[in-house]
Amino acid sequence: MKIFSSELGAHYGTLTFGYSNYARLESGDHLPSVYAAGFLPYSGVRDTKDVFYFARNARVKLADWKMTSENRRIAKKFDGQFLKKRTPLKEFSVTEEFLAFWLSYFEKRHGAGVMPRERLELILSFGLVSTVISYHDQSGQAVGYVLEVESDGMRHYWYSAYEMSLVRQSLGLWLMGDCVKDAHEAGFAYYYLGTVYGQKALYKTNFEELEWWDGAAWSDDIALLKKRAHSDEARMISLIDEWRSSQKLF
Repeated sequence: MKIFSSELGAHYGTLTFGYSNYARLESGDHLPSVYAAGFLPYSGVRDTKDVFYFARNARVKLADWKMTSENRRIAKKFDGQFLKKRTPLKEFSVTEEFLAFWLSYFEKRHGAGVMPRERLELILSFGLVSTVISYHDQSGQAVGYVLEVESDGMRHYWYSAYEMSLVRQSLGLWLMGDCVKDAHEAGFAYYYLGTVYGQKALYKTNFEELEWWDGAAWSDDIALLKKRAHSDEARMISLIDEWRSSQKLF
């Protein structure tokens, strides 16, 4: 992979100079090594499929995984309630109904424009998504979907969409937990959960054994992770780095 940095901002008085860091995939790259170096796939730029961004993210060490009390509480609500199917993306039928489910979820959950159809179709064409996990109720009605990346001992819970009426019942946490459990039982080494910024992302700390990327190494100091997430709002900036400012963004 080719790593590049893009200038973000600076405060000369304190000699503070900020850069956003990216990795561009190259032929022959070992995908798990890219993830292990703190990078996650980036889907915010139009017409770009091979760029990863460097960020605080979390992964579960699956050999040591065990259900927490919160995992068990949520499992009692949903285990056995749905029909689940894991389908390789290359065998999955991407229908208008499927796309509409995702687009409706993102608009209602995250706001208009966050996931336009073009962005969703780009994600599905990246060549990274390996599996679509489908959940339906007993009548055949779609309840949720997960897009998963899998490669050589690791899986990544990249995106999910689910029935909005079950949001307050923590269906999203159950979906993630169900995928972590599957990966553990299948003998995978790591399950990547995505970024952990802000208090809303702290639900990911309900998994054990968890570690997170601190910018230099994987840390198991969950108390520090929670401290950083709780203080993120005070440190947020609205700048866009130079590379992204020159791209066509979603």
